[in-house]
Formats: sequence, structure tokens, C-alpha cells
Amino acid sequence: MPSRRSAAKRFAARAAAFVVTGALAGAVLPPAAQAAPLVAHPTAYVDPMIGTANGGNTYPGAVRPYGMIAWSPTSTTGDQTSTGAANGYEYGVTRMRGLSLTHVNGAGCNPGAAGDVPIMPFVGDVTSSPSADSKDLVYASGFSHDNERAVPGRYTVGLDSGASADLAVSERAGVADFAFPAGKPANLLFRVSNSLNGSEDAEIRIDAAHRKVTGSVLTGAFCGRRANGGTNNRKSYYRLYFSASFDRDFASTGTWRDSALAPGATVGSGGEGYATGADRAGRGSGGWVGFDTTADDDVRMRIGISYVSQAGAEANLRGEIAPRASVDDVAREASAAWDRELGSVRIGGGSDDRRTAFYTALYHSLMQPNLISDSDGRYPGMDGQPHRVTRGQQAQYSNFSGWDQYRAQIQLLALLKPRIAGDFAQSLYNFARQNGGVWDRWVHVNGATHVMTGDPTAATLATFYAMGVRNFDYEGAFESLARQATVPHPDGLSDAGCPGQCTGQRPNLAQYLDSHYAAQDVCHCWGGAAETLEDAVADDALGRWARMLGRGDEAASFEERGRWWRNVFNPGATDGAGTTGYIQARNLDGSWVTPFGPGSDKGFAQGTSATYTWMVPQDVQGLAEAMGGREAAAERLDRFFHKTDGTWSVKGGDPLRYDPTNEPGIHAPWLYNALGQPWKTQETVREILDTVYGTGPRGLPGNDDLGTMSAWYVFSALGLYPQTPGSATLLLGTPLFPSAVLDRPQGRDIRISASQADATHTYIDAIKVDGRATDRSWADARLVTHGGSLTYRLADKPNTSWATGPADLPK
Repeated sequence: MPSRRSAAKRFAARAAAFVVTGALAGAVLPPAAQAAPLVAHPTAYVDPMIGTANGGNTYPGAVRPYGMIAWSPTSTTGDQTSTGAANGYEYGVTRMRGLSLTHVNGAGCNPGAAGDVPIMPFVGDVTSSPSADSKDLVYASGFSHDNERAVPGRYTVGLDSGASADLAVSERAGVADFAFPAGKPANLLFRVSNSLNGSEDAEIRIDAAHRKVTGSVLTGAFCGRRANGGTNNRKSYYRLYFSASFDRDFASTGTWRDSALAPGATVGSGGEGYATGADRAGRGSGGWVGFDTTADDDVRMRIGISYVSQAGAEANLRGEIAPRASVDDVAREASAAWDRELGSVRIGGGSDDRRTAFYTALYHSLMQPNLISDSDGRYPGMDGQPHRVTRGQQAQYSNFSGWDQYRAQIQLLALLKPRIAGDFAQSLYNFARQNGGVWDRWVHVNGATHVMTGDPTAATLATFYAMGVRNFDYEGAFESLARQATVPHPDGLSDAGCPGQCTGQRPNLAQYLDSHYAAQDVCHCWGGAAETLEDAVADDALGRWARMLGRGDEAASFEERGRWWRNVFNPGATDGAGTTGYIQARNLDGSWVTPFGPGSDKGFAQGTSATYTWMVPQDVQGLAEAMGGREAAAERLDRFFHKTDGTWSVKGGDPLRYDPTNEPGIHAPWLYNALGQPWKTQETVREILDTVYGTGPRGLPGNDDLGTMSAWYVFSALGLYPQTPGSATLLLGTPLFPSAVLDRPQGRDIRISASQADATHTYIDAIKVDGRATDRSWADARLVTHGGSLTYRLADKPNTSWATGPADLPK
């Protein structure tokens, strides 16, 4: 057994180690030489605290790339059935009730998802049921950010109670050192039922003879308490199992259920339900193990998890955490894993803050998808049965925030990690086959949650294929998605879960195919106008995919459907100030839904007509024509990003203008490229990068949405952006860094050189692609699929003649 030190000394040593390590790894070269070398250890520039305030809903805890386990705090504002943020942690809330084993990055529903099995180091005797402590007055503790450290793969916190926790993880397991004040009662509480959204059932077993605690929680209910359809998701769809082993004997044990305490007991069970507040307060179960701190104040715990079985959790633990592994050992391996993953993009030059914002955004982008298969390949299917990964598939992944991710995050995944992207595509196809051929738009673990709108999986898999991903059954997946888009399903006539979680994945498809738009009054969807635009994007992507597969008839049909957005563009709709032509919902009889205003969200999902009117990335030239031509469209776009006095309006809060906090309009700054005014893309993107994103807890504009907003930053900082789903075309903007190398696992790397890149050189003066000058503000699929080089000459003033010719505009 390793030597012991007092809790205070151990925490001080760990904190010092974090500071020294970070200082050495983050050391910068003198300014004259700073731009030349590429970053060798990107983890030195990752700050997991970015996005933990301002509604970013990130979490600071320990996680590996695509990890199953994500060990992070569950905070409390005085209500055990809720937290300060969607994912259990809000920087401004400095009181916690446990360290939970699972999290989802940046989800918007509050409470969000997971947060399973909070484990709390408690200083004191357990004299009442922790579940009965409904306001977290007793079995919780405050902490200071001065006593908190977070780096990729490791999280450490010192609590006001005198206890501390030091956590590090592998992919499916973790190790922790818990330290307690010497001579005081020391207990670890396992709140097995207290997932963020509650639980249907939970269980705990304490094996004192073998120093083990095992158990599980049956839960789910993502977005289950949200008002817009939330009751539809108050259901269970997964059980998480855990197995924890300790390096020392227990001095005491006990369990609880609801308000009943059972000191000395070793078995307990009971769920909380999925209500909130008084309807759930005081319910739940758990157990505790106590330790004698007279001569030894430190406890080491190893823990494994599984979505399949108790045996799976124990096998994952045995396979990933050695019996005598220390937190330092596991953290070192985690840091190396993140360096390898983040090293897929090596940047050179730029300020410390720029590098921190960039590599933290890349870190958040590559947290997902998340493993749900055990080390032996077994995973829980969407049919509730255990399955094994298909031949050639390395792992089963989940947590697909489709409506968000298809716009930026999945393109970044395909570009940098095509093997992961292919396994993810196969995973989604596996789920669909287990779900009667239905592809759910928001998949959490093995649950179909139906959250949001549209058919984002079609857009996602078409994009994967276009970007060169081939390690999935793309023929079978295409046929299944094409069938979902052409054959009506009974769920499409259901209003269950509407508006926010409508069960039908192609709502009222028969009507849509007949009318060529989703009618607001009979669509069984969140909003008819939004549904039409989303389906048009998805269908266009399917058409592009079909053409690449040589399926010409299907390609022509879906490409035509990709233009159905025109059926909800009302040329007579007006803002009352002279601008006409907006996307507007319409009824089955063809009439337009009134009253109308461009700031209204009637017919839309989490956005207004002013924003959704630009959501036609697949047909920008057609949209411009409908608006009166490219010049007129560009003038309208100017007003979308600026107030009437000409000042910028890119931070959100104005229903008539750009909103960086939500997805429907995040591509809009890049539309100027297709309108023949690319210098406006360059200055608009730079304004957003400079004023909306940044470092510190408030460094994200809003919900990270499983890496989507972070992926937007990564692409934009590199001077690249995906043009439209189903395509590998990248729009070109101004890089933030003098150099960058994107590692392509198959083929040549992508090398970006912009030696003048700095705070003042915002504009592109010229570009060479593979050494040849180009007048195009876009790069075709060959850059993604075969690699190549982009060499920029930048300027501090716009070049209004470069990439403006009609023949050179993005197609």
C-alpha cells in the first residue's frame, strides 16, 4: 500500500503539480520565433472550464476522447432534483452533491442527460437519509475555484468540508483518490438513483469482504421535463452498471431508501421517478461506505462502468485500470491520448489566448460521439437487447445531437477522424435496424428521444460519404434513409411529444410529398416552415449521395425535393420597413400562416423567420434570385449582421439578426462567398471570433450542443467551413494562425500557410491551392479527400475583386 499523507498536504501537492506541469507545457517562444513551430503538446492549451458559464453547458470533469465515462461534478442550488446547469455544472454555482460518472457535452435541455451515480466524499456521520436532504443542506459541500483543477483526462477538487477528490479516467473506467481530514468521520456516498433527470429504479450492493461496491441505475428521460413535449420522454431506455473496488477495508456500511436509513445494511434499491421539485423530493436510494481516518486519511477507488451488465463493468475495469494504477498513472495516459487526438490539427503562431480557445474548441468537438460498447464489443441496442458490433466495426458509438451536429461537428469528425466517423455511421444504422427502420434525430445512449426537427441523419451520413468515409454499410444505410424519406410511417401522424420531441421522424410524409411543403396546421411537427427547410436540406444531401452512388433516378428525385424550400418562401412577406420576401409557414389549403413578422417563431423551431430565411445552404443562388439577385441578397445579409446605425449585431438577443447561440443561422456569415462578396465573410467571421468566442468560463456563446459551436470555431479559425450537407466542398475564409497542418489518416495532409495572420490582417488578398493561384473562395472535394496545401496572402484592407466573378462562385 502506498504511503499516506494528510488530505491538505496531498491536495496542495496535486495543485502544485498541475501548476508546474501547465507552466512548462504552455511555455511560449520569444515573439520573434513564436510563429514558426507547430504546437507539440496541445493539451497544454486546453481549458475545460471554457463554456461552463454563459449557458455553454460544458463540464470540466475527467474524460477521454469519445469516452464512455465522464467523471465530473453535479452541483446544487438547493434543489436535489435540479442543478445549476443542464449538464450538472455551472461555474457560478460552488456547491456540489457528488461526482457523477456520465455526462453529455453542451446539451441544451435543463436538466440535460446522464449525470449518473453521483459519488460524494462526505465528512461526518450519516445520521439521516441523503435522499431526504432534498435541499442539499447536509450531504453536500461548497468549494472554491481556487481549490479546483481541470485538465484533459483529470479533475481535482478540494471541498470546504476538508475532503478532496482527484480523478482520472480511461475510456470506460476511472481511478480516484479521496482524502479526508484525519480523525474525522469519513464516508463515500453512492447516490445511485440521483441521475440528472431522475430514475425509474436503482440498486446498490456492498461487499465488505472483497472491498467492493456495485450497482446500477435504470434511467433515461433526456429532455423529459421540458415543457414543449417533455412528458413524452419521461421514460427509461438504459441501465448503467458500475463496479468499484477499494484499496482498504470499510469501517462501516449502510443504505437508504427515500427517508429510511439502514445503518449496517449492504443492499438497497429504489428509484426517484422523473418528476421535479416537490413531486420527486425525498425519493431515491443509495448506500455508503465509511473509513477509519485515525492513521490513514486517503482512499483509493477504481471503478468501471457498462451499459450491458455488471460483468461488463468489471471486465472494463480489469482491462483498462491496472490494480495498482495511481491517479497520476491514468492521468498521464489520458493526457497522451488527448495529445494524440488533438494533434490531428497542429497550429503554429498566434497568441496564448488564441491557442487556448482553439484547442479547447477542438477538445470539445472531439468529446463525442461516445462509446457505449464494452471492451468485448457488446452494447445495448435500441430494441433494449444486447448486441455485438458488426464485422469490421471497432466500436458502437452514440449521443447524436443530429439537428445541431450535422451543420459543423460531423464535418470536422469526418475530416479529422474518418474511422470514428465510419463507426459512428454504422452505429446509427445499427440502431435504425433495431428500431424498425426508423432513424431517430437525437439518440442518447440507446434511446430514441425524437428531440428537435427534420431528418439530420440523412444529412449526416451523406456528408460522411461525400467526405470520403467508407467504413460503414453505405449502400444499406442509403436505402434505409431513402425509404424513411419516401414511405410514410404511422408515427408521422402522431402528435406525441410535439412540438419539441415529435415522434415522427418524417412527420405526415404523405402530405409533404403531396403538397411539397409541411403544412403548419396538419404537419404533426414543431413548425411547418422549419420542417420544410430541414427536409429540403436532408433531401438535397440524399440526392448528392445517390448521385455519388450512381443511382441517377433517385438522385434527380431527391435533388428536386431539395428545392422545395421555395414553397415556403413568400415573396410578399414584409418586415414593414421595405424588405420583402421571407420564409413563412403555410397551411394545407395553401394560405400563409398569419399574423406574420420576421421576428416571429411561428412555424419555426428555436429561431425566427429572419434567421431561417437564410437556411438554404444547398441553393444559395436560388435564394439570392428569390430575393432579387445577389446584390440585393448581400445587402439584406448586411442588415442581418448590423444594426441600423451600422454597428455589429452578432452576439444574439435580437430576433431580427444573427444569433450565434443556436444552429439554424450559424452558416450565414459564410453566405457572402456565394454572393460574390467574400471579404464580408472574412470580416464578419473575424468579428464573431473576436467578440463572441474567447477564453474563460464564458468563452462560448451558448450551448455547445455536443461540440457543434466549438466545431464552428475550429473551422472558422482555420479559414474553412463546410458549404452544405452532402458535400465535401469547403468555403475559404481568413485563417487566425500563420500555419496549420491537418493530419489526414488516409492520404496527404492539408497544410495551411498564412504568414501575415495576426489581429489586423483580416482579409484575403490572394490564395494558392497546391501552388496555383485561384480566384475561387472555395475548395472542391479533392482537398478533403486527397489533401493539399492552401497558401494565403493576407491584407489589412479588403480585396473587393478577388473571388467575385460569377463563374467562380461556390456552386
